[in-house]
Amino acid sequence: MSDYQLTANVRTDLGKGASRRLRRENQQVAAIIYGGEKAPQPITIDKPAFYKALEEEAFFSSIISIDVDGTQEQVVIRDLQRHPYKALITHADFLRVDATHAMTLNVPLHVLGEEECKGIKEDGGVLHVLATEVQISCLPKDLPEYLEVDISGLGLGETLHLSDLQLPAGVTLVELSHGESHDAGVVSITRPTRGTTADEGSDEEAAEGEEGQSEE
Repeated sequence: MSDYQLTANVRTDLGKGASRRLRRENQQVAAIIYGGEKAPQPITIDKPAFYKALEEEAFFSSIISIDVDGTQEQVVIRDLQRHPYKALITHADFLRVDATHAMTLNVPLHVLGEEECKGIKEDGGVLHVLATEVQISCLPKDLPEYLEVDISGLGLGETLHLSDLQLPAGVTLVELSHGESHDAGVVSITRPTRGTTADEGSDEEAAEGEEGQSEE
């Protein structure tokens, strides 16, 4: 789990006008911290550090420490509001975390073993990624940055499901708590469809064969 540190100030100037002024000044981002037993706290975050953190995938599945005028808040990012046509974050929502209570959060899936995958390497199959992230439940101390999906042993026509994922200790998949019917596919190896590289090669060989026959 990555350790991210952000600096913020209590925001007392609220409303649309105040938000527009913040965007014009272009140094801070309006945000709010909520959840737990404390009241929601409007804040402003240092923009350069925040935007830099947003470039990293792990930021979205990590516990973030925010220093709000000298008070430390442990949070996870819950939502981002973006400008309709500019590359700007207009508002961020952070949820407080409690070390003693389980939390739910989406974490990314990282596919491993593609170069060794039997269905691809030996049978010429094509990898289809059916899910790029999953929702997990765990205590904050057990929160992983991502989950690995090892496809090295996956054969042609086979699918890995949520129940096939290797989970770290203390981590459960929210979807599976709803029953077996929610055991969705994560990745699958299928036969190449017409128009893929494999088919194009076959078509070229067939065309060359026809030309050779014509010349004869």
